[in-house]
Amino acid sequence: MAFATQNRSAVSGLQLEISAAVYALMTRIADYRAYKRTVAELSKLGPAELKDLGLDRSNIRAAASAAVYGTRA
Repeated sequence: MAFATQNRSAVSGLQLEISAAVYALMTRIADYRAYKRTVAELSKLGPAELKDLGLDRSNIRAAASAAVYGTRA
């Protein structure tokens, strides 16, 4: 019986590892899609609208990255 308990525990641990990896992958995919949507939406704006937001066309990607992923220092 002790072997079955240890075996079940190992399978449970492996399932948790796989579940965590799948969750992390899904989160990264969702974040990347949000980043791409944000870049696309900001790219549609005109120069005056971008200026109102305090952005220049050259820093659209940086702004989208900060909006989705947060600022990483």
